[in-house]
Amino acid sequence: MFSFHVFEHQLARGFQNRFSTQYRCYSVSMLAGPNDRSDVEKGGKIIMPPSALDQLSRLNITYPMLFKLTNKNSDRMTHCGVLEFVADEGICYLPHWMMQNLLLEEGGLVQVESVNLMVATYSKFQPQSPDFLDITNPKAVLENALRNFACLTTGDVIAINYNEKIYELRVMETKPDKAVSIIECDMNVDFDAPLGYKEPERRPNHQDEPTEEETDPSSYADMDTGFRAFTGSGNRLDGKTKGIEPSPAPIAPSDIKRGIPNYDFKIGRITFIRNSRPQPKKIVDDDDAMNRFIAFSGQGQSLRKKGRKP
Repeated sequence: MFSFHVFEHQLARGFQNRFSTQYRCYSVSMLAGPNDRSDVEKGGKIIMPPSALDQLSRLNITYPMLFKLTNKNSDRMTHCGVLEFVADEGICYLPHWMMQNLLLEEGGLVQVESVNLMVATYSKFQPQSPDFLDITNPKAVLENALRNFACLTTGDVIAINYNEKIYELRVMETKPDKAVSIIECDMNVDFDAPLGYKEPERRPNHQDEPTEEETDPSSYADMDTGFRAFTGSGNRLDGKTKGIEPSPAPIAPSDIKRGIPNYDFKIGRITFIRNSRPQPKKIVDDDDAMNRFIAFSGQGQSLRKKGRKP
């Protein structure tokens, strides 16, 4: 008799080609070593132990290596890549923003599984602060920051570092799947309005032009309450008082003259009006014209008399 175990063999082979294990996770700041590993915080990749590389090399997995991280206690998941295999055995180091998405604390258990993701074609981000609008070219900044990421997951809040400041962006949408790979891809990026952003109020462009109201000339006399020259009282050197104290003469409303208004005036336009009337020409007699002073018209004199040579 023959027994057929083809399907069982393929199923077992499928599980063998899949990497799945649990690690104690810590933030990158807990990584021991003389070198500063702040570069791990700027991306979406983790550091795993060398035994993981040994196990992955024996499996028939596809490259690049992408992993699914799951916190079974909170039922939260995300996706990431791997940066190095230098962690201690049983430990993996994650960026701080990734631990916040998974609701993990220092030393918490995380399930790491190898996955295959589709290449991204579209993604949409929402900045978590209006300060992101201060960046001159946000698409170029995001494109440069995503070079340190291997994949994106819908719902995650990623952190990018620009100009010594950390900006958080929520992944609102990814296509063609909720988790995509962004390694060597042509992806269209779109932005949603920042969280807490309020559009500025628009003011009408056309303002009502002020109309010139007719005023009573007598009101100008009441307005003249400022400084008036030579209206004070004088004192004599001999100490005698003056017989008559000067009093300022009141200004009659008829003495106030108003200029000719410019009926073609428009708001925002300055017009300089000059006297265009020709001035009368002065009639000068011929005798006066002859006697007028003409500069440098006299005869010069020499102190040394020049004589003729014999």
